[in-house]
Amino acid sequence: MSSRLVVETREIDPVEDLLAYADPARPLAWLRRGDGIVAVGDDIVDSIRISAGTAELRSAAVATAWRRLTEDAEIHDDLGLPGSGLVAFGALTFDEDSVADSILIVPSLVIGRHRGRTWVTSIRSSSAEPTPDAVTREYGPHWAGTVGPGAQSPQGYQDSVREGLARIADGELSKVVLARDLTGSIPAGSDLRRLVRALSTGYPDTWAFAVDGLIGASPETLVTVRQRTVTARVLAGTIGRGADADADTEASAHLASSTKDLDEHQYAVQSVLASLRPHTRALAASEQPFLLKLPNLFHLATDVEGELTDGGSSLDLVGALHPTAAVAGTPTPAAIAAIRELEPFDRGRYAGPVGWVDAAGNGEWAIALRCAQFTSADDGIAVTAYAGAGIVAGSDPESELLETRVKFRPLVDALA
Repeated sequence: MSSRLVVETREIDPVEDLLAYADPARPLAWLRRGDGIVAVGDDIVDSIRISAGTAELRSAAVATAWRRLTEDAEIHDDLGLPGSGLVAFGALTFDEDSVADSILIVPSLVIGRHRGRTWVTSIRSSSAEPTPDAVTREYGPHWAGTVGPGAQSPQGYQDSVREGLARIADGELSKVVLARDLTGSIPAGSDLRRLVRALSTGYPDTWAFAVDGLIGASPETLVTVRQRTVTARVLAGTIGRGADADADTEASAHLASSTKDLDEHQYAVQSVLASLRPHTRALAASEQPFLLKLPNLFHLATDVEGELTDGGSSLDLVGALHPTAAVAGTPTPAAIAAIRELEPFDRGRYAGPVGWVDAAGNGEWAIALRCAQFTSADDGIAVTAYAGAGIVAGSDPESELLETRVKFRPLVDALA
């Protein structure tokens, strides 16, 4: 782009439903407990799209392109809140070899909310006309979708788990995360904001996101950077919620004392700490994981915090962290190789980084879990959903299959 970007953020009266401003067919959104940012309509100022086969890692290529795009930007932002000023929504692939693109999208108009304050940001090239005011769009009618087994059948998944366990027993791996897919469709013209809203309200403690057709609700923060403070939340080790209070207590106690799940969690925590140490100081993690309670399951969770010491941005840390042991395995190169062999599909952006970044490098990035990719087709909109489980010594193939069913539930329920 020959002309620089001109960005203006101004505070506006409170807005209750940010999603009402989003494009029904191609929503761009990042929400948690009603706060977050949403692109208004579908007008895009710029995008950065990185395909497979680049000379450098895709995350590094995205970070470099973003620095170039923002370095001359003229930004007027007196609020300085998370998501105000110049921002881009991003979704990166899980695997460098994926045929899917990693992408950053810069909308022309963004509406945001943080702790009771609401704003609108206009973004344009210096040669363009001023951006029109934000307007809401009525929600389209309710719709329902259907999904069924994809490239990986339930039996095929258990066979893959057995093969993963054999490789662990042989000493190739300590852990490998294996996923399966569900495929289906929803009617053409469906208002996808309804799905984002259902996930956001049903799972308020997750990051509900919609970026370039990738829609989901992730409980796992990959990394957050704000004013040089770095935070991350590591999730690994899972059990379904009980049908009543007694069963709930029993399930949580089982998870908290499970050697298999505690080992899996420790692999994930050490993976994150090792990746962040070269970029931070005063890096700290709680000694013992805590139980994160979601509407349908419990996770073992550990929060990590440190201070950024180099000139890096949240995108640079995304590149350093991804893929974590929580979504790939340990050691990472061997786990990625095993995933490529044992999963009969391309993950695309599933289990990849998803979030936003601003011109100063601040940002919030989650791991794209509990999600599906939506792609327009001739006879409707194709859907591919994903869920995975961490395989370590002692894993049981049938139990891991059941864990993926629990993880599919948020999306499958919302689609129905």
